[in-house]
Amino acid sequence: MRAKSVSIPKFGEKISEDAVLARNGLIAVSDGAGGGGVFADKWAQYLVAHLPDEPIRNYVEFDSWIDSIWEKFYSEHEQLAKTQGGLFLNKFYDEGSFATLVAVWKVSEKECRWISYGDSVAFCYERANGELQHSFTKLVDFNHPPYLINCKDPLDEKGFRSGSFVTSKTSVVFCASDALAHMILMLYEIGLQNMGSHIFDTEIEEAINAQTRNSQYIRLAKNLISDYDSKIKYCVRLSKSNDTFQSGMNNHRLRLKLIADDDYSLAVMDYNEKAFKECIPLINIE
Repeated sequence: MRAKSVSIPKFGEKISEDAVLARNGLIAVSDGAGGGGVFADKWAQYLVAHLPDEPIRNYVEFDSWIDSIWEKFYSEHEQLAKTQGGLFLNKFYDEGSFATLVAVWKVSEKECRWISYGDSVAFCYERANGELQHSFTKLVDFNHPPYLINCKDPLDEKGFRSGSFVTSKTSVVFCASDALAHMILMLYEIGLQNMGSHIFDTEIEEAINAQTRNSQYIRLAKNLISDYDSKIKYCVRLSKSNDTFQSGMNNHRLRLKLIADDDYSLAVMDYNEKAFKECIPLINIE
């Protein structure tokens, strides 16, 4: 088994502003935010490349880590910005570079530690019972502007989240950028609801009543999704290659219309194709 990652740009674009990392015991996704500042893709790449081998356990450690790495990035990219000068340089000075970050460390066979800042999300899917753990809050919060790490400005402690996943031999741990993460969480909650569970009724209703683009995806999913288990396994299997990932995302964006047009990124820890076919979940929906 080995970690795997895939990342593709928005359809019709050549460059993704996301960055992914998948190595033994560590996976991560950083979503460079191109709506403000400059060098978003480079900042995202820099963040995942400089993640420590040992897990970051709290905000103090996270703040200290960012404080130890930002200056080199800033100095190097200040020089690049100066070569373009004018408005580009002013934008770098005024706004800097922005990105989200989610990372997961495997600390033992029974535990993974995660951190997040923004709306990229870590997941742990337990194939034995169909339970999905995740690092996010709730569906409707994908509608809010995410907290972003800036290469020059202080962090906001309110944007930081951390925790752990209890894992087993039948767990699959992965992380995804925001649009894909929204779809995965939506598939899980709508799938459970359509199987007769009422645990997420309030959360789903709140997200639909928000009257956003995401609300429309949820409405469509209510009429399409009956089996969340196969859908989640399918999403994870898309990490086989960028071509497979591209085809799957095309299907969900264009034909099923269940996902926003965005850069899409997925990183999977201990990927095992055979395991997905061997474990049939025993789902308790009461």
